[in-house]
Amino acid sequence: MALLNAEALAYIGRSSEFELACDAVEAGAVRRYAQAIMDDDPAYAPPEAGGGGLAPLLYPTHLFRRAWGTPDPIQDHASDPDFDGVADGIGATASQGLPDIPQLQGLRLMNGGSEFEFFRHARFGERVKVRSSYADIVERETSQGPIVF
Repeated sequence: MALLNAEALAYIGRSSEFELACDAVEAGAVRRYAQAIMDDDPAYAPPEAGGGGLAPLLYPTHLFRRAWGTPDPIQDHASDPDFDGVADGIGATASQGLPDIPQLQGLRLMNGGSEFEFFRHARFGERVKVRSSYADIVERETSQGPIVF
C-alpha cells in the first residue's frame, strides 16, 4: 500500500520560516558542551580567559528548546494515559517549524537523518537562527508494512 502520492512529494524542498533561538550563546553553556564533546579547543574559552569566544559548530543545534515560561507539552499531557509523546512542538512531525504533510497525518514518521549547514562559528552573546527543509521524503516497505522517512 503506497502512502506517498504526488501531493505529498511536493513538500520536498519546502522550508520553514527562520526561528530565532530563545537563548543567546553563553560561555558557561559552551564550556559544558565543549567538555561533553571532549574538545578543549582554546577558541571555545571566553576572551577574558585568552580564548576566542566561539561555540563549537554543532552547539547551536542545542539552542532550540522551549523558552522559560512557555507551556510544556509533556506536562500538559501528563494525566493522559493514552498520550504517546507526539504533540504540537514535539514528536516526529513537529520538526523546527516544517509544515505537516496532510497525507501522512496520524502516522508515525521517522527522521532519516539530518544535515546542517553552518556559515561560521556562533560567538558568545549572539542569538542564532535556524530554518529547516524537507530534503527528501522516501517510502520503504518493511515486514511490518510501509514506513516513511
